[in-house]
Amino acid sequence: MEEQKLSFTGLTALIIGSTIGSGIFTITGDMAASGAHTGAILIGWAICGVGMLGLMMCYFGLNKVRPDLTNGVYSYANEGFGPFVGFNSVWGYWASAFLCNVSYLTLLFGAIGYFIPAFGAGNNVLSIVCASVALWLVNWLVLRGVHEATVINIITTLAKLVPILVFVVAVIFVGAFDLDIFMENFWGDGTMPLSDQVKATTSATVWSFIGIEGAVVLSGRAKRSSDVGKASLTAFAGILAIYVMTAVLTLGVVPNDELAAMENPQMAGVLARAVGPWGAGLINLGVILSLAGALLGWTILAADSPYSAARQGVFMNAFARANKHGSPVFSLFLTNGIIQLFLIVCYFSSSTYQAFYALSTSMIMVPYLLSAAYYLKISIRGEGFEDGRGGSLTLARIFGLVGTIYGFWMLYSGGLDYVLITTILYSPGIIVYVLGRREKGLPPFASRGELILALGILALALLSVWMMITGSLSAL
Repeated sequence: MEEQKLSFTGLTALIIGSTIGSGIFTITGDMAASGAHTGAILIGWAICGVGMLGLMMCYFGLNKVRPDLTNGVYSYANEGFGPFVGFNSVWGYWASAFLCNVSYLTLLFGAIGYFIPAFGAGNNVLSIVCASVALWLVNWLVLRGVHEATVINIITTLAKLVPILVFVVAVIFVGAFDLDIFMENFWGDGTMPLSDQVKATTSATVWSFIGIEGAVVLSGRAKRSSDVGKASLTAFAGILAIYVMTAVLTLGVVPNDELAAMENPQMAGVLARAVGPWGAGLINLGVILSLAGALLGWTILAADSPYSAARQGVFMNAFARANKHGSPVFSLFLTNGIIQLFLIVCYFSSSTYQAFYALSTSMIMVPYLLSAAYYLKISIRGEGFEDGRGGSLTLARIFGLVGTIYGFWMLYSGGLDYVLITTILYSPGIIVYVLGRREKGLPPFASRGELILALGILALALLSVWMMITGSLSAL
């Protein structure tokens, strides 16, 4: 059966649907709860806007210069830094994707708990059972075909934008925005340095944009290669405008201290303050619709990433299995099986969605950094720019540098604890990498440098486990 390709509209909707998940409804409150005040939050969004624009332009440029690389996060890292680094890039992206879905499922049933209190915060027995049912329902939908799943995703994308639009219009037209509240304690009370406040916004802002590179990950399924970059930039511009607008309006309705103490999703409490109780119900409904679409989109991305890598000879051959609809069967079932295990962990550890989104964000920082660094590398060398198809070489170098600097900033400001924890999640990938090479009759590692890097990851993973056992490293 011929595989159906995704149009510009389908790609754009997939990115928006995958990116606008829980972040739009909770992110400003999460920043406030981390100690950030209005000024720091605005600075954080400015850094994110510039940094993410740099990253998007890296992906956009790479798509023009190297359209033959159709599995972005793997292909770019592999071409730039070798097969083991490339493998770890796609492994980290895959882990980020399934952790993202664990987070979404937890918050989804927490939002349903607003209407049906029995679901609680989304991590009790009833929530875990129902989340498991939802997980395998999405699994069934994706098995029907990626194209059919994205049609549903377009519908949920449109549906989720309605509550956000209502929030913006309502806050403006009922006069709920108060400049005095917005300016109150603008830089904080001095107990937390401004630099630390800004750093505290990083994980939240990166979390808000996870998925923005979705069109590049699925570039092999696009009808036209040129649609990939256009869809990425179109979605980015729209999403950034929505995030900044809702952040500004939120900070002008509720004082920072009250916002920090609100339950998730904080936008529900803010709109309830502006228009009454019906506002909270509308936002929670929006969260449910939003997460349903994001869950679907990220299931597609999570399953397709190792599938595409396997087809290029990176993962074990089993990951390349597909059904008659072109859906990656083995990758899909394994991915959702891992999510199922994490849902059980979520119940026994009483972890909330913030814990999983922090881990998801940490895992994706490395693939982002490697992609930007590869673009910087080829732009410095001028590779692919000889015939003019890559555009301005100067601009390419600027965007490559901005994206790379932002990648290092994400790792630094995200915190050492989470960097260490991610090594535990990266270490099992070494086994998959070695087995994949053995299937092809290749030695375990392509070079001594790869072996040293693998041993380094294992050493840090063992150190992290020991630190978690002794209580010196926070875990789930």
